[in-house]
Amino acid sequence: MTHVVTEACIRCRYTDCVEVCPVDCFHAGPNMLVIDPDECIDCAVCVAECPVNAIYAEEDVPAAQQAFILLNAELAGTFPVTTKAESPFADAETWKDVADKLHLLER
Repeated sequence: MTHVVTEACIRCRYTDCVEVCPVDCFHAGPNMLVIDPDECIDCAVCVAECPVNAIYAEEDVPAAQQAFILLNAELAGTFPVTTKAESPFADAETWKDVADKLHLLER
C-alpha cells in the first residue's frame, strides 16, 4: 500500500510533508509533489503535515481523484527526489481551495 498526492497540491506545493518522510519518497515537479509508490512505506506521517489535505492512503483516494494514483507512479519516475522543505509558492493560499486543477499540472 502507498500514499498518493492528489490535485489539491497543484499550484501550492507545500513541502511540510517532505520533511517528515522517513524514506524520501517525495518527488518535486514544477508545481506539485508526488509520492513514489515503490518507496513509500505507508507510515502516514505525511498525511497530517499537508496543509491542503492533498495526501491520502491509496485505498482512501476519493473517486474523483483516482487518476492521481497512476499519475504519482508515472511522475515519480520523471520528477527529482526532494528531501528538504521549501517555501510554498507565493500564491499558494489563493490556490489551496481551488478544485479542478489537473489542467494546470506542469510536467
